[in-house]
Amino acid sequence: MSLQIRNVSKTFKSEKEVKHVLREISFDVKDNEFVCILGHSGCGKSTLLNMIAGFLRPDEGEIIVEGESVTGPSKQRGVVFQEHALFPWSSVIENIAFGPKLQGLSKEEALSKAEEYLKLVGLEAARDQYPSQLSGGMQQRVGIARALANEPEILLMDEPFGALDILTRETMRRELLGIWMELRTKVLFITHSIPEAVYLADRIIVMKDGDVVANEEVTMKRPRDAKQKEFGELVSYLEGTLIEETSVIKKAEGM
Repeated sequence: MSLQIRNVSKTFKSEKEVKHVLREISFDVKDNEFVCILGHSGCGKSTLLNMIAGFLRPDEGEIIVEGESVTGPSKQRGVVFQEHALFPWSSVIENIAFGPKLQGLSKEEALSKAEEYLKLVGLEAARDQYPSQLSGGMQQRVGIARALANEPEILLMDEPFGALDILTRETMRRELLGIWMELRTKVLFITHSIPEAVYLADRIIVMKDGDVVANEEVTMKRPRDAKQKEFGELVSYLEGTLIEETSVIKKAEGM
């Protein structure tokens, strides 16, 4: 089964304007697939992720996860945001155990499951620390572990490394790929960084002003290196796609 996006549209209205954020978006994310949605700020990618998560409803169209229409938040869909959203009053292990407890596991069972995912992200030594005591990269690791502890069908990630310094960001990309290759959970990853998308993804969906303008399969074997010729060629192609679409839209608007 898969994630299916079918002709999804979303409009936000205010007293001054009507903004069409998404225009009949359609695509799938297959089992075991790592898909990046790439686009400039304001192109609609975060709105789309929030609808897949169940935080927003589409005006038109349908979002289907594992054969069921999305009508609200669910443990089927784990979410990791740019800001870690951890409970500051809870320790690392308590944060990770929160979801399993909500699912009805006993305290001991929830903590046991949390220990598994704590080990997966390599933070056993930080078990009893609090979010304020952790670096940005460590906080995001805990956020990933907390999302995965619910054993979701798909992991939704909204620019999770955007607030990190460049070295930490590179480390987190490698670690995320390692986790994904071990678990093979479907991942939908939002980014505005072309090299990040090329490094991570099986497939890259390019968005511009609420439309999908490209859907590119990445055939390079992992691990990938920015020095590879094919890597550079794909980055250049995607840059050209975004620039070309921006120019076309500006011309159509008389700019």
